[in-house]
Amino acid sequence: MTDWLVGAWAVFQKDVQIELRQRVALNMLGLFVLTTLALVLFAVGQETLAPAVQSALLWIVILFSASIGLGRAFVSEAEAGTLLLLQLHVRGSMVFAGKLLFTVLLVLGLNVVAVSLFVLMLDVSVGAPGLLVGVLVLGALGLSGATTLLGALIARARQRGPLLPVLLLPVLMPLLLSVVEATRIALTGGTWRAAQDEVLTLIGFAGTTITAAVLLFDYVWQE
Repeated sequence: MTDWLVGAWAVFQKDVQIELRQRVALNMLGLFVLTTLALVLFAVGQETLAPAVQSALLWIVILFSASIGLGRAFVSEAEAGTLLLLQLHVRGSMVFAGKLLFTVLLVLGLNVVAVSLFVLMLDVSVGAPGLLVGVLVLGALGLSGATTLLGALIARARQRGPLLPVLLLPVLMPLLLSVVEATRIALTGGTWRAAQDEVLTLIGFAGTTITAAVLLFDYVWQE
């Protein structure tokens, strides 16, 4: 177990160091969030949006930013020619755990930036901050589990660019329906009990997605 944790942490550290040096994903995520929110602000103007619309717009920004900026964890390995090196020296489960942790970190950072700018730019009031934080964390886990596995799949394809958004949207539909409703409840000051069904759906989606990815990753990694 100690060797496994060391290997997974080494993969995570490598990705963090490369991203801090190159800033490819960070720049893509940041620019897309800023551009999208600026367009939303320009389109909305002085209108007061309903909480349901605010929640939907927020997750549209997060989802499309993630589909553009994420998924490079394995694509960068393929472009650099280091996939074979990882296969020879690190077990597949270690690679998945390290990549998943890195993606979760990126998505959490994306959520913090997107929500902060969204609240400030559109003057959105959050009635239940604790519930909103919980929803963002659960949404990040589900989104990261799906993008990590799909990123490994598209890394071997020739046309990598448009594949992740095309494959990601159908998979994330249950997550989006629940996370938008849970966010609406958080914005209107609802309680955890009021969002119980949505929270349980998010927990189940994240658990199912990550479990399925763990079971399937060795086949994806070796083939």
